[in-house]
Amino acid sequence: MREARSVAVANWLCCPWVDSRPPLIGRSRGEGIHRRDLARGIAGIAAAAVATQGCRSHSKEGTALVVGGLPVTCNLTLPIACASRMLAQQQGRHSGELFEYSKYSGWPELKESLMAGRIQAAFMLAPLVMDLTTKKIPIKIVALGHRSGAVIMVAKDSPYRKFKDLIGKRVAIPSRFAVDFLFLRKMLNQENMTTKDIDLVEMPPPDMPAALYAKAVDAYCTGEPFGAAAEKAGYAIPLRMTRDEWRNYICCVLTVREELIAEKRGLVQELVNTILGAGAWLDEAQPHREKAAEIAAGRKFFNQDPKIIKFVMENPRDRVTYGDLRMIKAEFDELMQLSVEAGTLKQPVPYEQYVDESFAKAATPAPIVIA
Repeated sequence: MREARSVAVANWLCCPWVDSRPPLIGRSRGEGIHRRDLARGIAGIAAAAVATQGCRSHSKEGTALVVGGLPVTCNLTLPIACASRMLAQQQGRHSGELFEYSKYSGWPELKESLMAGRIQAAFMLAPLVMDLTTKKIPIKIVALGHRSGAVIMVAKDSPYRKFKDLIGKRVAIPSRFAVDFLFLRKMLNQENMTTKDIDLVEMPPPDMPAALYAKAVDAYCTGEPFGAAAEKAGYAIPLRMTRDEWRNYICCVLTVREELIAEKRGLVQELVNTILGAGAWLDEAQPHREKAAEIAAGRKFFNQDPKIIKFVMENPRDRVTYGDLRMIKAEFDELMQLSVEAGTLKQPVPYEQYVDESFAKAATPAPIVIA
C-alpha cells in the first residue's frame, strides 16, 4: 500500500498539472507525516523525478545547441527562443543550428550535466555558477533570463501569516545556492529571525506543492509556477512575493561552457540575442504571455497545465518579468555578498571570473517568430 501511495505521488509530480489536486501520502489531509514515512515517500518521488532528467525537445533537421533548464517560469524565455528559432528555420529565415530544450527536475542533476560537458549551455542559479567557477569549472554567465518570480507559500488553512509563526516549522527551499534561499533570509531578517529559527529542508521545486498539501512541510520558497499551482488549486497563499519585496531579484541566468564560447562564439551571440528578444516579446503584450504559456506547457517543454502558467502571467502581471534583462554588476555583487553571508560561498568571487558581458553588450534582440 505504501508503495502504491508513493507511486501515486510520484506520478502526480512527473505530470503535476494533469490533476490539480495532489494525492495524500498515507494520511488524512489534517494529519502530519512521520519522518520515516516522509523519507520513503520522497525516495519514490525522487526515483520518478529522475526519469524526467534530460528529456529533450529533439529537432528533426540539422544539429542543435542543447540548453538545459528546469520547468520554471524564470526560464520561460528558453522555450520561446527554441520555438521561435525552429519556426524561423522552417520559414527559411535562417539555416543555422537550432536551440534544443533539455528538461531537468532539479539543480543537482543540471549542475552535473553542465560540469561534465554533457550539455554546453543551461539556465543556472547565479550563486551556483559563482561557486563552480571557484572550483575551476570553465563556465560563464552570458545573459539574464528574468526578474522576480519567487514566492514563499503557506497553506491557506494554516495559522501562518508572518515569519514569527514559522519558528520551529519545516520550510522547503530548492537549494542553498538558490536565490530563493537568499530571499527567505531577507524576509526572516525583517522579523529579527535567522534560518536557525526554522527547520530548513532542500527539495526539488516540483515536489513542493504536494509536500505542503500533505503537511510534510509548513511553507516553501521557490520559483514559479510551483507557488501558483498550489494557490490556483485553492490550498495555499503567498506569504511573500519578490515582486513586492525585491524588485530587481534575479535567479536563473544563461550560462555556457567556455569551450562553446571559444568554438562557436557566433552561435552563443545568436542564443543571447534570441533570449533577449524573447524577454522583450513576453513583456510587450499580455496576449504574448498567454501564447507563451501555451507553448511552454507543451510536452516537449515544461509538460504542465497551461492554465497554471497563465495564472503566473496574470496574477499579478508582474509576478515574473522579462523585459529588463540588463547585466548589472552591482546586482551580481549584491547576490555574491548575500551568498557569502549565507555561507553558500566561502569567499567573495570577482565579477569577471563568472560573467562574460561581451554578448549582452553586443546583443541585438532577435525578432520572435511565433505562429
